[in-house]
Amino acid sequence: MLNVFASAPPRGDASLGEQLLQRLHLDGQLLLALIVLSLAGLAILYGASNQDTGMVYRQAVRVALSFVVLLAVAQISPQFLRQWSPWLFALGLMLLLFTLHSGHIGRGAQRWLSLGVVRFQPSEIMKIAVPMMVAWYLHDRPLPPNWKQLLPLAAMIFIPVLLVAIEPDLGTALLILSAGAFAVFLAGLRLRVILLIAVALAIATPIVWHFMHVYQRERLLTFLDPQRDPLGAGYHIIQSQIAIGSGGMFGKGWLHGSQSQLDFLPESSTDFIYAVLGEQFGFIGAIVLLALYGFIIARSLLIALRAQDTYSRLLAGAITMALFTYVFINSGMVSGILPVVGVPLPLVSYGGSSLVTLMAGFGMLMSIHSHRKLLAT
Repeated sequence: MLNVFASAPPRGDASLGEQLLQRLHLDGQLLLALIVLSLAGLAILYGASNQDTGMVYRQAVRVALSFVVLLAVAQISPQFLRQWSPWLFALGLMLLLFTLHSGHIGRGAQRWLSLGVVRFQPSEIMKIAVPMMVAWYLHDRPLPPNWKQLLPLAAMIFIPVLLVAIEPDLGTALLILSAGAFAVFLAGLRLRVILLIAVALAIATPIVWHFMHVYQRERLLTFLDPQRDPLGAGYHIIQSQIAIGSGGMFGKGWLHGSQSQLDFLPESSTDFIYAVLGEQFGFIGAIVLLALYGFIIARSLLIALRAQDTYSRLLAGAITMALFTYVFINSGMVSGILPVVGVPLPLVSYGGSSLVTLMAGFGMLMSIHSHRKLLAT
């Protein structure tokens, strides 16, 4: 029978702290980095929200709950995760279809399901379920995948992506697409396959443009020229660039800055919180935060590299690169090098749904890490 909660006896020469981490299936370096990032995020949020202690308190509760999720998922063995990957994927698809039929509508989008006490976005499940499903499919098959294998893989990725894009939620759809695509890419795609996919995507661009919503087209046009509508669609990018530029090298100081404190910067506590960081802490603060993300990504990639089966390696790599995509898109859109798509900055932006999903992914990384140690003993 499959053991859900794989456990390994702690080493006799390990310190008390190391023994505790081993019993809880946690990686100390990655856990410490996540805690530091979370605390830094709360401090940045306090400055971005005009010292709104209520908002910071609610976010602190969400952060604490997300770490509980991380701890719980870390106890589940990778073998059990692999076994249940198709069921989680199927559940996510059914919830997406139900959302399109009977979901709650807010801000012109039908993205939420209500459970009475709480609302949640089923699309968040697919950020984890899609790479899990791709890794499950490729686990027992020869790599790199051939053309016959790429067809079902494309269906596994693009069906949920299209369902999420219809809601519409372009940002989340891109994150799901990237998570699934990275899992396939890490399986070892040949160069000619990558080039053919790139050509197919280029050919499909006019079709995608035709089916995009008007506001999505406006975002892309505004990205190319923010000054075409400085008080409308281009306002976010312009104010964000002003905030980042005004911070200079060392910033204006914590809780200081005209763009964030005088409410010139829209969505300062969510999508554009990185611009607040740039204004208050300057170029140095922005680089330090990116360096912290870089350490987390590097440590996670090391866990993926050391994984001892195909499923664990592909899943860990996809989760890690999904985090990279989060950071790249958010920092890119607030600085004007990418279109605005509404992607939060992980563990820094105000919000709950994406935070829980992200920490569940880190819980899987912890499980993969501890399982490697179990096999090595």
